[in-house]
Amino acid sequence: MSTTPDIVCRDLVRIYRSRDVEVQALQGLTLVVRSGEMVALVGASGSGKSTLLGILSGLDAPSAGQAVVADVDLGALDRRGRTAFHRSAVGFVWQQTSRNLVPYLTVAENVAAVLTVAGVRGQERTDRVRTVLDLVRIADEADRLPEALAGGVQQLAAIAVALANRPRVLLADEPTGALDRDAARAVLATMRAVNEHEGVTVLIVTHDQTVAEQVRRTVRIRDGRTSTETIRDDLGDASGEEFAVIDDAGRLQLPESFQRALGLRDRVRLSLQDDHVLLRRGDDEVAR
Repeated sequence: MSTTPDIVCRDLVRIYRSRDVEVQALQGLTLVVRSGEMVALVGASGSGKSTLLGILSGLDAPSAGQAVVADVDLGALDRRGRTAFHRSAVGFVWQQTSRNLVPYLTVAENVAAVLTVAGVRGQERTDRVRTVLDLVRIADEADRLPEALAGGVQQLAAIAVALANRPRVLLADEPTGALDRDAARAVLATMRAVNEHEGVTVLIVTHDQTVAEQVRRTVRIRDGRTSTETIRDDLGDASGEEFAVIDDAGRLQLPESFQRALGLRDRVRLSLQDDHVLLRRGDDEVAR
């Protein structure tokens, strides 16, 4: 795995305004995903994860801050640059497979259509279609229409379409949200294989903690900022080692479970020790 990042977000802010209401969906979010990583971004509804995915996919723009994906500064894209970004730098897997698959084309034709739009034709296109379908293990479904496929196989076909143009980064929005447990496991196993064998950087946005347990690094987003990260040595480990995330302004979010357990609210006392920071409740009880 390279130490070079494929996704860099610095102090991202996204504000939605209507006539009478202003909502700050992202509040100075910072995120770095290294090349070749597979990361899960987890958050509750309203945490800002969908807003972040919209920005990383080039379908939305931040109100402030910087987002760079596959060396492309998304804030500086014009229409032509955005088209090139979508065609070659990034692939998308949406929860609704209809966003990836054309219903009247077969699985193979869906993959081939992406290549045709990118100017790939002839034997090169034929070979790439076969390679991608073999990679996601649905070569036997090549001549079937999406409606004839089970939900999990449809999602595998969507992954194949997203990989057609050899993107550096694969973004997945709740890819297992509509699937049963077995189908979800198959989709996640395929995404891990793509990550490991093709070297594609993968970011999965999800609210499902069981999905997060199938990747080595999980980033939790809360109130428009990244709050904690969990690193796992063993896939499927529900625990792992948890880290708080400190942004460039020195802000961090304590896990809600810590706050509840120790009664931390309103304001707390801080003191710098030799090798750690001591945090106390306002009534001087030491938080351990």
